[in-house]
Amino acid sequence: MEVRGCTSGRSAKTSATVSSSSGPSRSSARSSPAGTPTTTPFRGGGPTGPARRPLFVVTHEASAESPEGGVYTFVTDGIESALEQAKAVADGKIVTVMGGASIGQQYIAAGLIDEISIHLVPVLFGSGTKRFEHLGGEHIQLEPIEVIETRAATHLRFRIVK
Repeated sequence: MEVRGCTSGRSAKTSATVSSSSGPSRSSARSSPAGTPTTTPFRGGGPTGPARRPLFVVTHEASAESPEGGVYTFVTDGIESALEQAKAVADGKIVTVMGGASIGQQYIAAGLIDEISIHLVPVLFGSGTKRFEHLGGEHIQLEPIEVIETRAATHLRFRIVK
């Protein structure tokens, strides 16, 4: 079983996803738009078709409005708990960790990620949270696995050397 850290998108091989929430109120317009607070509560039971996989949302406060029979499980006792729950339902398949910089940094710093996927678009923003900040003083060695270049983005995949 492998645990992948992903900046966006989902793998067709993914069996479960760990995501994050900045608060109890989240949108379900996408299956894992983690880390962005919104004022729209969950609606519907989550994604349909092949994208319908369990989604474990790491949060400080579980949503009171999660739909019955949906794919969302709110985890308030930490990243390790969310990962263990995702691994349990993944049944040996890939678990993907998605979200903003903070959740990614926590999983990388804890040594819980096997791979990192980065989707690089040709746009420079003037501000934002640095994705690879707060990882500690040690270097983290990456081994390139795959590079896919398109006009819209360059998709990079790395294995974390442990």
